[in-house]
Order: sequence, then C-alpha cells, then structure tokens
Amino acid sequence: MKRKRVRILLAGIVILGAVVALRGISISQNLKEAAPPPPKKAAEVRVVTATRSAIARTLDLTGSVEPYRIAQVASPAEGPVINLRVWEGDRVQGGELLLSIGRKRGIDAQITALREELKKEEDNYKRIQALVRAEALPAEQLDISLANLEKARSQLIKAEETMGDFSVLAPWAGVVSRVKVRDGDFVGPRSPLIEIYDPRSLVVRVAVPEAAAIKIRNELPIQVTLDAFPGAVFTAKVVRLYPYLDPRTRTRTLEVKIIDPVDLLPGMFARLKLQLEAVADAVVVPIEAVIVTPRGKRVAFIAAEGKAVRREVTTGIEEGGKIQILEGVSAGEAVIVSGNEKLTDGTEIKVRGEGVQ
Repeated sequence: MKRKRVRILLAGIVILGAVVALRGISISQNLKEAAPPPPKKAAEVRVVTATRSAIARTLDLTGSVEPYRIAQVASPAEGPVINLRVWEGDRVQGGELLLSIGRKRGIDAQITALREELKKEEDNYKRIQALVRAEALPAEQLDISLANLEKARSQLIKAEETMGDFSVLAPWAGVVSRVKVRDGDFVGPRSPLIEIYDPRSLVVRVAVPEAAAIKIRNELPIQVTLDAFPGAVFTAKVVRLYPYLDPRTRTRTLEVKIIDPVDLLPGMFARLKLQLEAVADAVVVPIEAVIVTPRGKRVAFIAAEGKAVRREVTTGIEEGGKIQILEGVSAGEAVIVSGNEKLTDGTEIKVRGEGVQ
C-alpha cells in the first residue's frame, strides 16, 4: 500500500514538472516575439564623384614596317651570271648596272646554226631560180624560196645584234634587300635575280579586324610605337586603305605613314593606337560603378541621404578604366564604386571613403 502511494506521488511530481517546463518555453517564446528586431547594419561603400572629361574609343593593333614599292629584277634571257656588282644593303641609282648575263657561248652556237640555215636557203634559191628559167617549175616557187631566204637572213642579223652579254640595270633608285644569285649561276628567262625596295615607300602595314574595318577613315589620329625606339611615340596618318577584306583572315589591310622623322628598316615591329571616336565633354565614372544585371541591364547606385539609389544607365565609350554615361547619372553625383554588388534600391549605406577620378 505504501509503495503504491509513493509511485502515485512520483508520477504527480513528474507531470507537474512537465507542465511547468512547457509554460516556461511558451513564456520565453512570447518574450522573444514581443522583443523588437535588432537594427540592420548599414552597408559600407566607397563613392566617387561623376565628372566631365574627354574620352576616346581606341583600337590597339600590331603591324610591321614594309615597303610598298619593291622590284624583283629578273633575267630577260638564259645564261650564266657574270659581273655581279651589288650586295644586300647597297644603295643603287636608277639605270645602274647590277649584273650581267653571259650570252656569248650560247649565241655563238645559235649564230653558227643560223649561218648554215642561211647558206642552205641561198643554195635552194639559186637551184629554184635555174629551174624556173628552164620552165621546169612555176614562178611562184621562186617567190616562196625568196621569202624563206629573207627570213633566214633576218634571224641571223637579229642573233648577231644580241651577241654581247645582257646587262641587268636598276629600274629606279633604291636599296638592295636581297641578292638571290652568285657569279657563275646559270639562270633562265624571268628568273628573279635581285630584290630592290624604295626606302621612301616604307609604311607600317597592319590588319584591321572585320568588326572595326568599316570605322577606319583617312583622317583618324594614329600613334605608333616601335620596339626599336623604346619610349618614343610617333604620329602617323593613313596613306592606303584596302577596299576589301582578306577572305582567309577576314581582316582589312591598312598602310600607315609615320610623319615624324625616324630611320626605319623593313621588318620592324610596330604597335598602333587608332582613335576611332572621341568625346570632348563626356560624363564619366569608373567602370566599377556600372553593374550588369542577370537580365542584361546596366545599373549604377548613387549615394544620396545615407541610402543607395538605383539608376538604370546607358553607357558609351570605355577607356582606361573609365566609362561614359549617356543617361542615368549626372556630373557631380556620388556614384558607388565599391560595395555595390549586393545593394538594392533604398539600402542604407555608410560611406567609408570618397574619391575623385
């Protein structure tokens, strides 16, 4: 009996404890719900003032120095090369002797054959002439024989006139860039012998990508730097713009003439900066101020009265870490350039640094 009472008493104590615990949890939850939420921490940002300044769209290209006036001097006849007078790097004048093509040996054999042919035609003419007088052949046969005789005689005269060695002359004043033969080499007709270029025709030749090819104009400002002259910047102008795209590379060839005095050599490596477009008084901000949304819109945040104000913007030229704002931001406004990745319109902000461009 005693044991039964003890068990009942213990069970009551357990139930009472559970009730008290549940009521405590409920009271704690009610207190939490009644307590005000902690204040949100302001987002720390850095701002820069939008300013007005000049900005330009440029195109960076690479090219090489090449002559546009170049001649491949060839042999007009076959024969051995003799009397080679020039080497690479030599300057020559127009009409100057470069080398000779020896022709005497070959011509001697040809003249001997032509003399024999002429003698044969002379004998044939005399024989036919006697037969025509004897009325054994018609007179027309004598006319044919005479024509063959005159033909053989003219061939012999022409060969004798060209018995001397053939002289290869420079077509105009220039610099010898390549000598492709040596004395004693036997060459055939139209074989390239010597290459000459005009140093006054040296230009920087570059390939312009298709996307920018239509924007190239003759009056574009161009700056050129050469690895051979470190630190120097030369001004240049467009002298030739090819009217088509290379079908293999889809590029347009551009030739640029350096205006400043400089000693150029073919093959020099050049870097060009072409100014495709320029705005003298544009609203510009750092490029970090503009964010592209997942939907492709461009936005910027303005710092105003302790809050971030979202603006959709229209942009223009990008250059040197800056971007032109066509619409959405005015000069003098403070644009957020750091800490703007997770901002929304109206977010409270704390400016931790303000700079100028």
